[in-house]
Amino acid sequence: MSPERTASGRVDDRVLILNPVSGSQDHVDTLIERGPEHGFDVRKTEERGDAKRLARDAAPNVDLIAAGGGDGTVNKVVNGIAAANELETTTVAIIPAGTGNNFATNIGIHGIDHAFQVIEEGRRRRIDLGTANGQIFVNSCVGGITAEASSKTEPESKANLGVLAYVKSMLATMGSFDSLPLRVETAPGPNGKRTQAWNGRAMFVLIGNCRRFTGARTAQANVEDGLLEVTIVEDAAAMNLLSDAALQRLLGRDSNYVVRRRAPSLVIESSRDAITYSLDGEMLEAHSLRLETIPRTLQIAVGEDYQPDPDSGIF
Repeated sequence: MSPERTASGRVDDRVLILNPVSGSQDHVDTLIERGPEHGFDVRKTEERGDAKRLARDAAPNVDLIAAGGGDGTVNKVVNGIAAANELETTTVAIIPAGTGNNFATNIGIHGIDHAFQVIEEGRRRRIDLGTANGQIFVNSCVGGITAEASSKTEPESKANLGVLAYVKSMLATMGSFDSLPLRVETAPGPNGKRTQAWNGRAMFVLIGNCRRFTGARTAQANVEDGLLEVTIVEDAAAMNLLSDAALQRLLGRDSNYVVRRRAPSLVIESSRDAITYSLDGEMLEAHSLRLETIPRTLQIAVGEDYQPDPDSGIF
């Protein structure tokens, strides 16, 4: 299907922001060739910060911006559009070319060819965004990950486990894990019921916007409900967690060491050192972190098997 035209016959303006070093890097020639066929001006990133800058500069002038890369590229593109104050007028498309591509899978996009099909024929949905101390994240925020562990996470592990690969790498990097003394207070949910603040020592705190931490690599959350999925992995779970199967069992529904909450906002406070958080792979360090949802603010192209409410079975 050819690019959609306006009433005047003009092809809608489109920009594809291409991260050439994402994943296995074998996508570059394909996107440079396929992008213009679908009406895209392809702009490659060359250094840190380029994806956000390119998106910020393009957003006031185009209708559609595609992110060609992994979850980190998506994060930077969306933050760039937000910096231009153009979230309301800009549609985002995902062309998965990273290692794990968790967000792309969660919105029903499976590979580069399918991504272009979705761009031309797929539905558009408005989904929630998350913020952490004002910085936007799209898929997830993970607390307790160090920059060293992030840099040492193997691509194969990311492909198999998604963000849980960083947890595995963290444990392997440190040898012994020094748990985090945290207080986690969640705002009342849709029923108005306030849950008691959680205090204790945790291995990690995992916050999902478009994903849930259930052990499955691609566990989509409802990303149109204005709520964040909060998972606290307690300190008692620190033993024998270096296998993929152990991590997946830990985050299963029957674990005794996992606390789960759903809330529109929450505050995480450390009573000791600042904690490093990974926002879709982008690092943020803070003693106190306030997380909030911005309901249904990002218009995005989704695949045919994306379910607004994954628990309802209704597409």
